[in-house]
Amino acid sequence: MLMTEKCVSPHVAMPQNGYRRLDWRTPYRGLERVRPTAWTCGCRATVYELCEGGGQAFIRRTVQLDSGHEIHETPCWPIPEARTIWTALLTGRAR
Repeated sequence: MLMTEKCVSPHVAMPQNGYRRLDWRTPYRGLERVRPTAWTCGCRATVYELCEGGGQAFIRRTVQLDSGHEIHETPCWPIPEARTIWTALLTGRAR
């Protein structure tokens, strides 16, 4: 995780050899109420959020384009598993 003086949130590391490929899907209302509990820095074109609610969690990926935002989400996992995958994403072991 790299951070500069202006950035207060982590940056995602470059993918490592043999990284885990996450299943990115079009967003759908799987959980009634969710809230982001962790996120990456908004200074990059792609921002990730760990979203939790109802004992489940998923990762949201937002690609910031000139024409708008493109949003995808992973399937839901139990919160402990999602937090492990979140750490893998931040360290380049998942993408």
